[in-house]
Amino acid sequence: MIFISEKAENKLLSLMKKEGLSKDVSFVRLGVKNEGCSGLSYEITFDKQKRKEDKFFQKEKIKILIDENSFMYLEGITLEYSDGLNGKGFYFKNPNAKHTCGCGKSFSL
Repeated sequence: MIFISEKAENKLLSLMKKEGLSKDVSFVRLGVKNEGCSGLSYEITFDKQKRKEDKFFQKEKIKILIDENSFMYLEGITLEYSDGLNGKGFYFKNPNAKHTCGCGKSFSL
């Protein structure tokens, strides 16, 4: 299961609209790649195609895809968004992460 805060969902919808993407036919793709000071880093992109091996989640207003290699790292995460003075942007609350870096953009298990 993947959780997305209302604030993060609204920001994603706003970005999709800005990019000219329709929430009805486009997806938010969450993934993990090998980089970052803690070993793995998160990535968020938009996609118009669902691949056979993707895990699919429907949230209130958006469709989420996660490739099968990233899913084991992201299962149970919460995607949040902050626009406060101490930092701006998306961040992940990952119950599987044993260590995160200071910037919150990478993690290790």
